[in-house]
Formats: sequence, structure tokens, C-alpha cells
Amino acid sequence: MKDYGLENRKYVIGGVAIFIVVVYILRLFALQIMSDDYKKNADSNAFLKKIDYPSRGVITDRNGKLLVFNQPSYDVMIVINEARNRLDTLEFCNALNITKEEFDKRMETIKDRSKNPGYSRFTQQLFMSQLSDKDFSIFHEKMFRFPGVYIQRRSIRHYQYPVAAHVLGDVAEVSPADIEEDEYYQPGDYIGKLGVERKYEKQLRGEKGVQILLRDAHGRIQGSYQNGALDKRPVPGKNLTLAIDYDLQALGERLMEGKIGSIVAIEPSTGEVLCMVSSPNYDPRIMVGRARSKNHRRLSTDPMKPLLNRSIMGQYPPGSTFKTTQGLTFLSENIISPSTPFGCSHGFYFRGLHVGCHGHASPLSIVPALSTSCNAFFCWGLYYMIGNRSKYGSVQNAMNTWRDYMVSMGFGYKLGIDLPGEKRGLIPNADFYDKAYKRSWNGLTVISISIGQGEVNATPLQIANLGATIANRGYFYVPHVVRKVQGEPLDTTYTRRHYTKATKKAYDYVVQGMRASVLGGTCRALGRYDFMACGKTGTAQNRGHDHSVFMGFAPMDNPKIAVAVYVENGGWGADYGVPLGGLIMEQYIHGKLSEESKKKADEFQHRHISYGTTIR
Repeated sequence: MKDYGLENRKYVIGGVAIFIVVVYILRLFALQIMSDDYKKNADSNAFLKKIDYPSRGVITDRNGKLLVFNQPSYDVMIVINEARNRLDTLEFCNALNITKEEFDKRMETIKDRSKNPGYSRFTQQLFMSQLSDKDFSIFHEKMFRFPGVYIQRRSIRHYQYPVAAHVLGDVAEVSPADIEEDEYYQPGDYIGKLGVERKYEKQLRGEKGVQILLRDAHGRIQGSYQNGALDKRPVPGKNLTLAIDYDLQALGERLMEGKIGSIVAIEPSTGEVLCMVSSPNYDPRIMVGRARSKNHRRLSTDPMKPLLNRSIMGQYPPGSTFKTTQGLTFLSENIISPSTPFGCSHGFYFRGLHVGCHGHASPLSIVPALSTSCNAFFCWGLYYMIGNRSKYGSVQNAMNTWRDYMVSMGFGYKLGIDLPGEKRGLIPNADFYDKAYKRSWNGLTVISISIGQGEVNATPLQIANLGATIANRGYFYVPHVVRKVQGEPLDTTYTRRHYTKATKKAYDYVVQGMRASVLGGTCRALGRYDFMACGKTGTAQNRGHDHSVFMGFAPMDNPKIAVAVYVENGGWGADYGVPLGGLIMEQYIHGKLSEESKKKADEFQHRHISYGTTIR
């Protein structure tokens, strides 16, 4: 009788044997064909691929003054497979002046793939970055004692002057996210973190080179592989020429000492940003080297937020500078004519609503209303526009028409400046108020937006761009801080004109009003200059002391500069905004300050505003 149990057992044993053989074959295939571990091991024994880092592009101001350049720096690299069981840890730590605990921590970080996704024990890994010349010379004398340890020469940024930190930005070691986003980077590489260093990273960084060196069985370098035929030379980064005028920037930062706010100046004919001051600021030179992390933590926890670029991130009520946009809209939409008068009895009074105003002649038309900064005039204009059902059909259509004018003038959306972090501000539309008031609202409900208060918010950059748009009588270029990239044409984003919805005739009357403000209105302090300045003050209401605001341009015809000044808690626009704006205009137009203006600059430099411990 046939034994089926024995027969089945034979098949089972045979199947198990076949399974084991297949598993071994697959494993051998994976190790020898699919995995590159052995290839890396063999390559690392025979070759050393040494990265040659390119020099980062230098940065100059519009007049060629060198602002940022490179200095030599040295990184300590380690190949774990070569150093293992051969490295005298104590002597190595003494040579680098670190503790054994710090050594262990750095080694753990190197081997942690979550922090160092490119880790391989066969390739060079960054152990310590940015040794100074002095530390390098001491360590280099003892390097022969440390197998598997190499020096990699690169460069670090040097910021020549303690100005323009928010524009320039800084460079720091790449994060895991940076490495994941761009395969160009490896752990230990540097990348621009803020400012133009970040925005123009790909142009500034250049292209890495590589040297392939041949090693013997003991790991000693024998020379270049194939006499360097396969080496690749690094390509230096491209140089940047900024639109920033160093002297103007330095003056602006000096004037804003002890104050919170911003000064932005634009060349109307090009959109080039001549200066961008955010206060409080910091010295960009402290954001270099191994002390960067400590200094960055200190700045990031400062309650006055010096890392915040208020020029493009600060969102403020524009105050009475916004009245120029209202005049342009009302004239272009034929809500008013140049001679339309509105009365003002210390403010706007209607149906129990009161918006206050200072004393001046009454009634007024558009030009004297801008000159004296009459609140009532612009409140009446908005009331008649929003309530004009015969023209717009509904308050919603009227509101959206108003919104479209504001957007065309550069408000409510990012302008697109070539700096990271720009905010959009806020221009409300009909949907905004429908949700807020359940569709039960009218011109009186939103009357405060006519004088740059209420829901309206803008950045200092947008206010300066308004000045440039009025100077150009109806168009602007997207503001930009970089004037030229070496070997590249300027992006067409910054060379196209953007026209507003307002008419050329409307701009002529608004310019007349801004000039009248200098001749005898709220900007009369500008009348002492020998160039024809045009300006508009703003006093933006605040929970505490009001903000001092100014927007203007000069000369009136063929303008060279448009300026916005915003000083938090500075009071009336004429208190800080106008005098600081005038000094900026004079410096740029004449290239220097008069003796009288130098004294005024010194006075305002030392005039500080007390903010207590309020976090802004």
C-alpha cells in the first residue's frame, strides 16, 4: 500500500528547500545588483570626490558701493567608515576646543537620518562648520593624526556695513526641508534665508564643482583621477546690483532710531526701491558664522520684533494719505467735479453720525480739501458714491467699483516686490460687508474707509507706490530692490507699466492738491526746499497715540523720488512724517543734506518715542 504521507512529506521538504534557495538568490541579487552599498564602499576606497564650492555672488548698491562679499571659511568633514576605531577622540576634541559630550552629540546628529537624510558612512559628512582662519591654522597642524578627517574650504558672507539687514537678508545652513525641496543641496550646505539672499538664491549660489581624487589601499591620496579629466570646475554665482542707494538707506535708518515704523522711497520712472527702512532693525553682520543661531534666537524673541520687515509686512491704516485715492476715484467716476464744494463744520455730521475734523475754511473743493486734509469732504464723496443707485444699481455694485479702483492703484493684493514675506493689506469689498452686516449696510456704515481708517489696511510699500503712481500721473512699475543681475535681463515683471482706472485729468487735480498742501497746507514744512515737492500727511488713528504718516514725491514735474514715512505713535503727520520725508527727498535729489538739514537729521535721530513693553 502506497504511503501518501511520505509522498507529501517529500514535496513539502522539496518546496522548503526551493523556497530557501530562492530567498538566498533574491537577497544576493538585492545586495549585489540593486543595492549601491558595496559600490559606495568600493568607490570610497578607491576615490575621494571633493566638492569645490563656488564663490557666492557679491552685492553692490546702485552706485557700485560694495555691500556684501565673501571671506574664506573652513569646515571639518569626517568619513565615519575611515575614522571608526582609529580616531583619538580626546585629542580630536582638544584640537577643536570642544567637549567629549559635544563630540558625541555632533556624531549622533550626523547619523540621524531624520536630520541628515543624505547620511552615508562612506562619504564625507559635516562635523563642524565655519572655522575661523585662526582655529583652522591650529587644527590643520594636527590633522595628520586624525584618520578620516578632512578640511573643506568654502566662503562665508561678509556684510560691509550695519545697514539694510531686511533687504539683504542672510545665509545659513540648509534645513532638511531645503534638501528635500532641491537636490542641489547636501547637509552642511548654505542657503539664503531672508531678503535678496533668499529671493535670488539660485543666481547667487553658482554651480558646484567636483574633484575626483585617487586613493591607495591605505586611503592615502595619490593624486587626481585621470589627471583631472573628469573634474568639474565650480561656476561662481552671479553678482547683484541693488536699486538701494546706500547713503539714502543709512540716513533713513539713522532718522528712525528709537522709533517703530518704516521709510520707503521709490524711483517713479522705474519702480526701483531707493531705500527700505524698517525700524527697529539689526546689524546684518551678527548673522554670520557660528554665532548666527544664538543671535537669531535673541532677535526672534525680542518683543519689538526687529526681524519683522515692516516695510512689506506691516499692515497699517493709511490714514489721510488714502484721501488721494478717494479724490481720484470720485473725479474719475464723476461723483464730483473739480469745483464741487462740500461743507465742513469741524467734521462730517449726518443722521447722528459724526466724523471729526480740524478747523479750516468751508466749504471746500477737491484741491483745498487735499491741502487741508478735510475729513468731511471725502466722507461726503464716499456717501454719494455708495448711495448712487441710479449709476450703480445697488450699494454692492458701487462698493465693488470702489474696490476695483483701489486694487488698480496697488492696494489689497501683494505688489510682487522681489523680497520674500510681502503682505497684501486689506481692501474690503461688498461680500466682506454683506457677511459682516448681513447685507444691511450703506455708505454711512463704511464711511471711515474714505479717510483711510476702518477696515482698510496697507503696507508702507503700498503707500510709497501710491506716491510713485501719482507722480507718474496714473501708472506704476512693480517695486523691486534688485536693479541688475549679472548676465541676465531684468524680469519683465518689473519693466511693465500698470495703469490705474483713474483718469489723467483726475491725477492733475490731485497733484495740484498735494502741491497746495506744501505751499500752505499740512505739508508746509516742505516749502523750505529748493525743489517743488508734493505731499499728503496722514494721522492714522490708533488705540494709543496716533501714527504719523506721510506720502509725497519730488520734484512736481519729472519726479525723481516718491517717499512714504510711517512712524508708529508719532502723532500728527506733520510731527514726524513730513520732516523725515523731506530729508529723504533732499538727500536723494542733491546727494547730500544742507547744513540746516544736517542739524534737523541729528535732532530727529535722537528724538525717541517711548513704547514701553508693548509687543507689535
